[in-house]
Amino acid sequence: MEAFDDIRPYHDHEVRPTLARLLQNKDLLSVMAQHRHPDLTRKFSGIMTWLTAMVLKHKTRHIQNVRDFQSIIEPYLTRVIKTTTDKVTFSGLEHLKKDKAYLFLSNHRDIVLDPALVNYALYQNGMETCQIAIGDNLIKRPYVSDLMRLNKSFIVKRSLTGRREKLTAFQNLSAYIHHCIDSGQPVWIAQSEGRAKDGNDQTDPAIIKMFNVSRRDKQTAFADNIRSLNIVPVSISYEFDPCDCSKARELFEKQQTGEYLKADDEDLKSIVMGIEGYKGHVHVAFGKPLSGKQAPQNLENAISVAKEVDHQIHHNYKLQPSNLFAWEAIGNNVIKQEPAIQVPDISTLFPDTDLKKKRDEFTRHLERCPEVYRPWFLRMYAQPVINRFRYGS
Repeated sequence: MEAFDDIRPYHDHEVRPTLARLLQNKDLLSVMAQHRHPDLTRKFSGIMTWLTAMVLKHKTRHIQNVRDFQSIIEPYLTRVIKTTTDKVTFSGLEHLKKDKAYLFLSNHRDIVLDPALVNYALYQNGMETCQIAIGDNLIKRPYVSDLMRLNKSFIVKRSLTGRREKLTAFQNLSAYIHHCIDSGQPVWIAQSEGRAKDGNDQTDPAIIKMFNVSRRDKQTAFADNIRSLNIVPVSISYEFDPCDCSKARELFEKQQTGEYLKADDEDLKSIVMGIEGYKGHVHVAFGKPLSGKQAPQNLENAISVAKEVDHQIHHNYKLQPSNLFAWEAIGNNVIKQEPAIQVPDISTLFPDTDLKKKRDEFTRHLERCPEVYRPWFLRMYAQPVINRFRYGS
């Protein structure tokens, strides 16, 4: 068996067989038919599923490799950006060299769009797109796994329970990430497991430790192993999160009962909602690499690396008017154990913005959320303000 076969994306020679398998998958064809033509599919399920298969077969007839597959996704992503955002902006691309592979360590708000937007920025800048780390909780259905692995995704085995199994999986994952960077293939991975549903972007030191676990026997320093990965912190901000009400509901239920049980199709619904929902202004900020002459010196352990990543993500996070309106609504001291922070006046932060129009828009958005969930809704939008100005920066 080839190294990393159980987690890696598909190779070019596997594309056609995988597409053939997908075009015969009744679950996938049914989901796509229901999504595109719900009324007709309810009445004529068999016919609509067959028609969907024929359309997909025609659209994918020329696809022979991964690049071909991504070439049909790029126009779709462009259309999503045009129809669900007011604008998408980027910053920090000047920190990146086109001939270098980076490990993009990103905050995480949306299952699909976070890495897709990073790849979109790289693609538009003439750079190689990333391989994308996804949790195995998202690929319970075989067709989802196939689609993800066709699109340069590799698998993070989060569902393992045995200690020895987890360690082996971590070592394999760590080795695979180093293999990608060493071979010139950039990687995207989230800074912690799962989306930051409360808006509080924090790097899990366990992920930093995972990066190093495959190198512990090579007698190289921890800091050198980290620098070799060319880590770039990435901050992604959405003016409006299409999944904000569902995230607030989950936070509410966890607070009330101590747990939240997902429905079987909940992740799939979140994916669709995140892609199709209105987002307003979206910004992707690339930080400075933790390698090279300008790299921070204090990278001696996982906690110090996590702090540096957090600092860049919080500092580079593009605040939106929605964040400031939420901050105003909850007040300065509503979050316990947080020191009082000084936040500039909103008109100073957004001097060229029609703030009345933005406030009305935010109010309408808030009112769509059931009242019982609104405190959690406001917290998730206000938290980036706290993170940004916590240190007076």
